[in-house]
Amino acid sequence: MTELDQFRAETRDWLQANCPANIRAMSAEDYGLVGGGTKQVWKPGQKEWLGAMAAKGWTVPMWPTEYGGGGLSKAENKILQQEMQAIGAKQPMFSFGIHMLGPALLKFGTEEQKREHLPAIARGEFWWCQGYSEPNAGSDLASLQTKCEDRGDHYLINGQKVWTSYADKADKIFMLVRTDPDAPKRLGISFILVDMHQPGVEVRPIKLISGISPFCETFFTDARTEKHNLVGEKNRGWDVAKYLLTHEREMISSAFGRSGAARSLSEMAVLQVGLDAGRLADPHLRTDIARAEIDQLAMSAGIERVTDEAKAGQGVGAHSAMLKYAGTEFNKRRYELLMDCAGSDGLEWDGQDDVARHWLRTKANSIEGGTSEVQLNIISKRILGMPDRGV
Repeated sequence: MTELDQFRAETRDWLQANCPANIRAMSAEDYGLVGGGTKQVWKPGQKEWLGAMAAKGWTVPMWPTEYGGGGLSKAENKILQQEMQAIGAKQPMFSFGIHMLGPALLKFGTEEQKREHLPAIARGEFWWCQGYSEPNAGSDLASLQTKCEDRGDHYLINGQKVWTSYADKADKIFMLVRTDPDAPKRLGISFILVDMHQPGVEVRPIKLISGISPFCETFFTDARTEKHNLVGEKNRGWDVAKYLLTHEREMISSAFGRSGAARSLSEMAVLQVGLDAGRLADPHLRTDIARAEIDQLAMSAGIERVTDEAKAGQGVGAHSAMLKYAGTEFNKRRYELLMDCAGSDGLEWDGQDDVARHWLRTKANSIEGGTSEVQLNIISKRILGMPDRGV
Protein backbone atom coordinates (compact mmCIF):
# COMPACT_ATOMS: atom_id res chain seq x y z
CA MET A 1 0.00 0.00 0.00
CA THR A 2 1.42 3.40 -1.00
CA GLU A 3 1.40 6.43 1.28
CA LEU A 4 -1.47 7.94 -0.74
CA ASP A 5 -3.45 4.70 -0.45
CA GLN A 6 -2.90 4.79 3.30
CA PHE A 7 -3.97 8.44 3.41
CA ARG A 8 -7.14 7.63 1.46
CA ALA A 9 -8.08 4.79 3.80
CA GLU A 10 -7.49 6.93 6.89
CA THR A 11 -9.38 9.85 5.38
CA ARG A 12 -12.36 7.64 4.46
CA ASP A 13 -12.51 6.23 8.00
CA TRP A 14 -12.24 9.67 9.59
CA LEU A 15 -14.99 11.16 7.42
CA GLN A 16 -17.30 8.24 8.12
CA ALA A 17 -16.74 8.67 11.86
CA ASN A 18 -16.99 12.48 12.01
CA CYS A 19 -19.40 13.72 9.32
CA PRO A 20 -22.93 13.72 10.82
CA ALA A 21 -25.55 11.76 8.86
CA ASN A 22 -27.90 14.74 8.61
CA ILE A 23 -25.10 16.85 7.07
CA ARG A 24 -24.65 14.24 4.32
CA ALA A 25 -28.38 14.25 3.63
CA MET A 26 -28.60 18.04 3.20
CA SER A 27 -28.54 19.64 -0.22
CA ALA A 28 -25.92 22.34 -0.72
CA GLU A 29 -28.52 25.11 -0.58
CA ASP A 30 -30.07 23.67 2.60
CA TYR A 31 -26.64 23.64 4.24
CA GLY A 32 -26.37 27.37 3.53
CA LEU A 33 -23.89 29.80 5.05
CA VAL A 34 -21.81 28.72 8.01
CA GLY A 35 -19.19 30.64 9.92
CA GLY A 36 -18.92 34.00 11.59
CA GLY A 37 -19.88 35.31 14.95
CA THR A 38 -22.85 37.35 15.99
CA LYS A 39 -25.42 36.60 13.26
CA GLN A 40 -24.92 32.91 12.55
CA VAL A 41 -27.91 30.58 12.94
CA TRP A 42 -26.64 27.01 13.24
CA LYS A 43 -28.53 24.01 11.93
CA PRO A 44 -28.16 20.66 13.71
CA GLY A 45 -24.75 19.15 13.08
CA GLN A 46 -23.18 22.17 11.40
CA LYS A 47 -21.21 23.45 14.38
CA GLU A 48 -19.90 19.96 15.17
CA TRP A 49 -18.91 19.33 11.55
CA LEU A 50 -17.13 22.67 11.24
CA GLY A 51 -15.35 22.11 14.55
CA ALA A 52 -14.13 18.66 13.56
CA MET A 53 -12.87 19.80 10.16
CA ALA A 54 -11.20 22.89 11.61
CA ALA A 55 -9.42 20.78 14.24
CA LYS A 56 -7.96 18.66 11.40
CA GLY A 57 -7.05 21.78 9.42
CA TRP A 58 -9.31 20.56 6.62
CA THR A 59 -11.38 23.72 6.25
CA VAL A 60 -8.24 24.96 4.46
CA PRO A 61 -6.46 21.68 3.75
CA MET A 62 -3.53 23.09 1.77
CA TRP A 63 -2.73 26.05 4.01
CA PRO A 64 0.36 25.68 6.23
CA THR A 65 -0.36 24.06 9.58
CA GLU A 66 1.02 27.06 11.49
CA TYR A 67 -1.85 29.14 10.09
CA GLY A 68 -4.62 26.67 10.87
CA GLY A 69 -4.38 24.61 7.70
CA GLY A 70 -3.95 20.92 7.07
CA GLY A 71 -0.60 21.12 5.29
CA LEU A 72 -1.81 18.63 2.67
CA SER A 73 -0.15 18.13 -0.67
CA LYS A 74 -2.05 18.65 -3.91
CA ALA A 75 -2.53 14.89 -4.27
CA GLU A 76 -3.73 14.50 -0.69
CA ASN A 77 -6.20 17.36 -1.07
CA LYS A 78 -7.60 15.78 -4.21
CA ILE A 79 -8.17 12.54 -2.31
CA LEU A 80 -9.88 14.43 0.52
CA GLN A 81 -12.26 16.13 -1.92
CA GLN A 82 -13.01 12.82 -3.64
CA GLU A 83 -13.78 11.05 -0.37
CA MET A 84 -15.97 13.91 0.84
CA GLN A 85 -17.92 13.84 -2.40
CA ALA A 86 -18.31 10.06 -2.19
CA ILE A 87 -20.29 10.26 1.07
CA GLY A 88 -22.02 13.57 0.44
CA ALA A 89 -19.97 15.47 3.02
CA LYS A 90 -20.44 19.22 2.55
CA GLN A 91 -17.65 21.74 2.63
CA PRO A 92 -17.84 22.83 6.28
CA MET A 93 -18.20 26.50 5.40
CA PHE A 94 -18.30 28.98 2.54
CA SER A 95 -16.06 31.91 3.34
CA PHE A 96 -14.68 34.97 1.57
CA GLY A 97 -11.96 34.73 4.20
CA ILE A 98 -10.90 31.34 2.85
CA HIS A 99 -11.29 31.95 -0.86
CA MET A 100 -10.24 35.60 -1.18
CA LEU A 101 -8.66 37.26 1.85
CA GLY A 102 -6.68 34.19 2.93
CA PRO A 103 -4.67 33.87 -0.31
CA ALA A 104 -4.02 37.63 -0.28
CA LEU A 105 -2.71 37.52 3.29
CA LEU A 106 -0.54 34.50 2.52
CA LYS A 107 1.12 36.46 -0.28
CA PHE A 108 1.12 40.06 0.98
CA GLY A 109 0.46 39.94 4.73
CA THR A 110 3.01 40.40 7.49
CA GLU A 111 3.76 37.46 9.75
CA GLU A 112 1.75 39.15 12.51
CA GLN A 113 -1.26 39.57 10.17
CA LYS A 114 -1.08 35.95 9.09
CA ARG A 115 -0.99 34.65 12.65
CA GLU A 116 -3.77 36.99 13.76
CA HIS A 117 -6.23 36.37 10.95
CA LEU A 118 -5.56 33.09 9.15
CA PRO A 119 -6.21 30.64 12.03
CA ALA A 120 -9.42 32.53 12.89
CA ILE A 121 -10.51 32.29 9.25
CA ALA A 122 -9.76 28.56 9.22
CA ARG A 123 -11.91 28.07 12.34
CA GLY A 124 -14.78 30.15 10.94
CA GLU A 125 -14.70 32.62 13.83
CA PHE A 126 -15.45 35.69 11.72
CA TRP A 127 -17.45 36.39 8.59
CA TRP A 128 -15.57 38.62 6.15
CA CYS A 129 -17.13 40.72 3.39
CA GLN A 130 -15.44 42.54 0.51
CA GLY A 131 -15.51 46.31 -0.03
CA TYR A 132 -14.49 46.95 -3.63
CA SER A 133 -17.26 48.38 -5.83
CA GLU A 134 -18.67 51.86 -5.32
CA PRO A 135 -21.64 53.67 -6.96
CA ASN A 136 -19.26 55.30 -9.49
CA ALA A 137 -16.55 52.65 -9.46
CA GLY A 138 -17.80 49.27 -10.65
CA SER A 139 -16.09 47.88 -13.74
CA ASP A 140 -13.81 50.92 -13.55
CA LEU A 141 -12.81 49.96 -10.02
CA ALA A 142 -9.69 52.11 -10.02
CA SER A 143 -11.93 55.20 -9.90
CA LEU A 144 -12.91 54.44 -6.29
CA GLN A 145 -13.15 57.45 -3.97
CA THR A 146 -13.64 56.08 -0.43
CA LYS A 147 -11.17 58.14 1.59
CA CYS A 148 -8.73 56.80 4.17
CA GLU A 149 -7.05 59.56 6.15
CA ASP A 150 -3.92 59.15 8.28
CA ARG A 151 -4.66 60.32 11.83
CA GLY A 152 -1.33 59.54 13.41
CA ASP A 153 -1.83 56.19 15.14
CA HIS A 154 -4.90 55.13 13.12
CA TYR A 155 -6.86 55.70 9.91
CA LEU A 156 -10.32 57.25 9.44
CA ILE A 157 -12.49 56.01 6.57
CA ASN A 158 -15.28 57.92 4.84
CA GLY A 159 -17.22 56.82 1.78
CA GLN A 160 -19.61 54.23 0.37
CA LYS A 161 -19.32 50.72 -0.99
CA VAL A 162 -22.03 48.89 -2.94
CA TRP A 163 -22.76 45.23 -3.79
CA THR A 164 -20.97 44.23 -0.56
CA SER A 165 -22.15 40.63 -0.40
CA TYR A 166 -23.31 39.49 3.07
CA ALA A 167 -22.25 42.77 4.68
CA ASP A 168 -25.33 42.50 6.89
CA LYS A 169 -23.86 39.29 8.34
CA ALA A 170 -20.21 40.31 8.37
CA ASP A 171 -17.93 40.87 11.34
CA LYS A 172 -15.09 42.39 9.32
CA ILE A 173 -14.45 43.79 5.85
CA PHE A 174 -11.39 43.83 3.59
CA MET A 175 -11.58 46.87 1.37
CA LEU A 176 -9.90 49.19 -1.08
CA VAL A 177 -9.55 52.83 -0.03
CA ARG A 178 -7.89 55.91 -1.45
CA THR A 179 -4.95 56.96 0.71
CA ASP A 180 -3.53 59.50 -1.77
CA PRO A 181 -6.29 61.62 -3.33
CA ASP A 182 -3.85 63.36 -5.67
CA ALA A 183 -2.44 60.19 -7.23
CA PRO A 184 -3.86 59.01 -10.57
CA LYS A 185 -6.30 56.07 -10.51
CA ARG A 186 -4.47 52.83 -9.63
CA LEU A 187 -1.87 54.71 -7.64
CA GLY A 188 -2.83 55.96 -4.21
CA ILE A 189 -5.10 52.98 -3.43
CA SER A 190 -4.51 50.86 -0.33
CA PHE A 191 -5.89 47.52 0.90
CA ILE A 192 -7.09 47.60 4.50
CA LEU A 193 -9.00 45.54 7.09
CA VAL A 194 -11.84 47.12 9.07
CA ASP A 195 -14.13 46.01 11.92
CA MET A 196 -17.81 46.16 10.92
CA HIS A 197 -19.02 46.29 14.55
CA GLN A 198 -18.25 49.93 15.28
CA PRO A 199 -19.93 53.33 15.13
CA GLY A 200 -19.68 54.88 11.70
CA VAL A 201 -20.46 51.70 9.74
CA GLU A 202 -24.01 51.46 8.34
CA VAL A 203 -25.27 48.54 6.23
CA ARG A 204 -28.41 48.62 4.07
CA PRO A 205 -29.48 45.39 2.30
CA ILE A 206 -30.34 45.61 -1.41
CA LYS A 207 -33.36 43.65 -2.65
CA LEU A 208 -33.11 42.00 -6.07
CA ILE A 209 -35.86 40.98 -8.49
CA SER A 210 -35.37 37.34 -7.46
CA GLY A 211 -36.10 38.11 -3.82
CA ILE A 212 -32.78 36.38 -3.04
CA SER A 213 -30.06 38.91 -2.32
CA PRO A 214 -26.80 38.77 -0.41
CA PHE A 215 -26.01 42.30 -1.58
CA CYS A 216 -25.82 45.43 0.55
CA GLU A 217 -24.62 49.01 0.36
CA THR A 218 -22.26 50.03 3.13
CA PHE A 219 -21.58 53.53 4.40
CA PHE A 220 -18.50 54.63 6.35
CA THR A 221 -18.54 57.82 8.42
CA ASP A 222 -15.31 58.34 10.35
CA ALA A 223 -14.92 54.59 10.74
CA ARG A 224 -11.65 53.73 12.43
CA THR A 225 -9.02 51.09 11.82
CA GLU A 226 -5.57 50.68 13.31
CA LYS A 227 -2.49 51.09 11.15
CA HIS A 228 -1.42 47.46 11.55
CA ASN A 229 -4.51 46.54 9.47
CA LEU A 230 -2.93 47.89 6.28
CA VAL A 231 -2.09 44.91 4.04
CA GLY A 232 0.86 45.33 1.71
CA GLU A 233 2.42 48.72 1.00
CA LYS A 234 0.52 51.95 1.43
CA ASN A 235 -0.69 53.27 -1.95
CA ARG A 236 0.10 49.87 -3.56
CA GLY A 237 -3.22 48.21 -2.75
CA TRP A 238 -3.94 47.69 -6.43
CA ASP A 239 -1.33 44.92 -6.45
CA VAL A 240 -3.24 43.13 -3.67
CA ALA A 241 -6.58 43.82 -5.35
CA LYS A 242 -5.56 42.27 -8.69
CA TYR A 243 -4.23 39.15 -7.00
CA LEU A 244 -7.37 38.75 -4.90
CA LEU A 245 -9.66 39.19 -7.93
CA THR A 246 -8.14 36.16 -9.63
CA HIS A 247 -9.13 34.07 -6.59
CA GLU A 248 -12.60 35.63 -6.47
CA ARG A 249 -13.26 34.71 -10.10
CA GLU A 250 -11.92 31.21 -9.52
CA MET A 251 -14.25 30.87 -6.51
CA ILE A 252 -17.27 32.07 -8.50
CA SER A 253 -16.55 29.79 -11.47
CA SER A 254 -16.13 26.80 -9.15
CA ALA A 255 -19.50 27.50 -7.55
CA PHE A 256 -21.28 27.59 -10.93
CA GLY A 257 -20.85 23.85 -11.37
CA ARG A 258 -23.12 23.22 -8.40
CA SER A 259 -26.90 23.37 -8.56
CA GLY A 260 -28.81 25.82 -6.41
CA ALA A 261 -31.99 23.83 -6.98
CA ALA A 262 -33.00 20.89 -4.82
CA ARG A 263 -33.26 18.55 -7.85
CA SER A 264 -30.89 17.90 -10.73
CA LEU A 265 -31.70 18.59 -14.37
CA SER A 266 -32.40 14.92 -15.04
CA GLU A 267 -34.59 14.50 -11.97
CA MET A 268 -36.60 17.61 -12.77
CA ALA A 269 -37.09 16.52 -16.37
CA VAL A 270 -38.26 13.02 -15.40
CA LEU A 271 -40.76 14.42 -12.92
CA GLN A 272 -42.17 16.87 -15.45
CA VAL A 273 -41.95 15.00 -18.76
CA GLY A 274 -41.84 11.36 -17.73
CA LEU A 275 -40.06 8.35 -19.22
CA ASP A 276 -40.58 6.46 -22.46
CA ALA A 277 -38.97 3.01 -22.58
CA GLY A 278 -36.61 4.04 -19.80
CA ARG A 279 -35.57 7.27 -21.50
CA LEU A 280 -36.75 10.85 -21.11
CA ALA A 281 -39.84 11.20 -23.27
CA ASP A 282 -38.84 14.51 -24.91
CA PRO A 283 -35.87 13.86 -27.24
CA HIS A 284 -35.01 17.54 -27.64
CA LEU A 285 -34.90 18.06 -23.88
CA ARG A 286 -32.89 14.85 -23.55
CA THR A 287 -30.27 16.24 -25.97
CA ASP A 288 -30.11 19.60 -24.19
CA ILE A 289 -29.63 17.93 -20.81
CA ALA A 290 -26.90 15.65 -22.14
CA ARG A 291 -25.11 18.68 -23.59
CA ALA A 292 -25.42 20.53 -20.27
CA GLU A 293 -24.02 17.58 -18.33
CA ILE A 294 -21.07 17.34 -20.73
CA ASP A 295 -20.50 21.09 -20.34
CA GLN A 296 -20.48 20.67 -16.57
CA LEU A 297 -17.87 17.91 -16.79
CA ALA A 298 -15.76 20.07 -19.12
CA MET A 299 -16.10 23.04 -16.78
CA SER A 300 -15.02 20.93 -13.80
CA ALA A 301 -12.03 19.60 -15.74
CA GLY A 302 -11.02 23.12 -16.75
CA ILE A 303 -11.21 24.35 -13.16
CA GLU A 304 -9.18 21.38 -11.95
CA ARG A 305 -6.51 21.97 -14.59
CA VAL A 306 -6.13 25.66 -13.79
CA THR A 307 -6.14 24.90 -10.05
CA ASP A 308 -3.41 22.29 -10.48
CA GLU A 309 -1.33 24.70 -12.58
CA ALA A 310 -1.72 27.41 -9.93
CA LYS A 311 -0.65 25.06 -7.15
CA ALA A 312 2.34 24.05 -9.26
CA GLY A 313 3.47 27.68 -9.19
CA GLN A 314 2.18 28.80 -12.58
CA GLY A 315 -0.48 31.10 -11.12
CA VAL A 316 -4.07 31.63 -12.23
CA GLY A 317 -3.79 35.03 -13.86
CA ALA A 318 -6.01 35.73 -16.85
CA HIS A 319 -7.37 32.17 -16.83
CA SER A 320 -9.62 33.22 -13.95
CA ALA A 321 -11.42 35.55 -16.37
CA MET A 322 -11.90 32.69 -18.82
CA LEU A 323 -13.31 30.40 -16.13
CA LYS A 324 -15.54 33.11 -14.71
CA TYR A 325 -17.02 33.95 -18.14
CA ALA A 326 -17.52 30.29 -19.08
CA GLY A 327 -19.07 29.55 -15.70
CA THR A 328 -21.41 32.52 -15.99
CA GLU A 329 -22.76 31.41 -19.36
CA PHE A 330 -23.02 27.79 -18.25
CA ASN A 331 -24.94 28.64 -15.11
CA LYS A 332 -27.43 30.83 -16.98
CA ARG A 333 -28.02 28.13 -19.60
CA ARG A 334 -28.43 25.53 -16.89
CA TYR A 335 -31.21 27.42 -15.17
CA GLU A 336 -32.92 28.13 -18.49
CA LEU A 337 -33.04 24.35 -18.88
CA LEU A 338 -34.32 23.88 -15.34
CA MET A 339 -37.14 26.29 -16.14
CA ASP A 340 -37.89 24.29 -19.31
CA CYS A 341 -37.93 21.07 -17.32
CA ALA A 342 -40.24 22.49 -14.68
CA GLY A 343 -42.79 23.74 -17.18
CA SER A 344 -45.61 25.71 -15.56
CA ASP A 345 -44.40 24.52 -12.14
CA GLY A 346 -41.31 26.64 -12.71
CA LEU A 347 -43.45 29.74 -12.27
CA GLU A 348 -44.05 28.90 -8.60
CA TRP A 349 -42.48 31.48 -6.29
CA ASP A 350 -42.52 29.58 -3.01
CA GLY A 351 -42.60 25.96 -4.12
CA GLN A 352 -40.37 23.06 -3.18
CA ASP A 353 -37.72 23.76 -5.80
CA ASP A 354 -38.06 27.55 -6.12
CA VAL A 355 -36.48 27.41 -9.59
CA ALA A 356 -37.76 30.81 -10.68
CA ARG A 357 -35.89 32.65 -7.93
CA HIS A 358 -32.62 30.93 -8.83
CA TRP A 359 -33.20 31.55 -12.55
CA LEU A 360 -33.66 35.26 -11.94
CA ARG A 361 -30.63 35.29 -9.64
CA THR A 362 -28.37 33.97 -12.44
CA LYS A 363 -28.85 37.24 -14.31
CA ALA A 364 -26.50 38.86 -11.81
CA ASN A 365 -23.75 36.35 -12.70
CA SER A 366 -22.81 38.51 -15.69
CA ILE A 367 -22.07 41.44 -13.36
CA GLU A 368 -20.65 40.16 -10.06
CA GLY A 369 -16.95 39.45 -9.84
CA GLY A 370 -16.40 41.62 -12.92
CA THR A 371 -18.81 42.03 -15.83
CA SER A 372 -18.73 39.60 -18.76
CA GLU A 373 -17.57 42.44 -21.01
CA VAL A 374 -14.55 43.03 -18.78
CA GLN A 375 -13.75 39.29 -18.73
CA LEU A 376 -13.91 39.11 -22.54
CA ASN A 377 -11.54 42.07 -22.81
CA ILE A 378 -9.07 40.32 -20.48
CA ILE A 379 -9.37 37.06 -22.44
CA SER A 380 -8.86 38.78 -25.81
CA LYS A 381 -5.78 40.72 -24.68
CA ARG A 382 -4.01 38.43 -22.22
CA ILE A 383 -4.91 34.93 -23.48
CA LEU A 384 -5.58 35.37 -27.21
CA GLY A 385 -3.06 38.18 -27.65
CA MET A 386 -5.43 40.33 -29.70
CA PRO A 387 -4.54 44.02 -30.19
CA ASP A 388 -6.29 46.71 -28.17
CA ARG A 389 -8.28 48.76 -30.71
CA GLY A 390 -9.27 51.29 -28.07
CA VAL A 391 -12.99 50.68 -28.63
